[in-house]
Amino acid sequence: MGTWDIGAFDNDHAADFSGELDEAAPAERGALLRTALTEVLAVGADDYLDSDVAVTAVAAAALIAAQCPNGTPVTTAYGPQEPLPALAADLRPLAVAALTRVLAEESELAELWDETDEGPAWRADVARLRTVLTAA
Repeated sequence: MGTWDIGAFDNDHAADFSGELDEAAPAERGALLRTALTEVLAVGADDYLDSDVAVTAVAAAALIAAQCPNGTPVTTAYGPQEPLPALAADLRPLAVAALTRVLAEESELAELWDETDEGPAWRADVARLRTVLTAA
């Protein structure tokens, strides 16, 4: 996993996802976010969630949270450069569910972070996203 920090876009797969969003028509960007989240939720609770799928969902959740009250704008150079349209409110609970699954026991991404000193900070960052999304 090409990762350089704990942020939602601080890895190769999330940066690639940003490129996909930038290349998509503005009207298609919300659907790409939805797909990233539902791919995580399609993996059974007892099945192992691949980190590549998980990091894309975390990036999607960060973009959705950015449009919520108290959300933090995504300003990293690795995030999308093209603006997102106003996103559907029904993406918020979907993002919360996806983040819950990413943090679960059968998640490669959570396992990889838990093996590092930055694991608690990464978990706190994901929990912050969940809090913003839940409050919205």
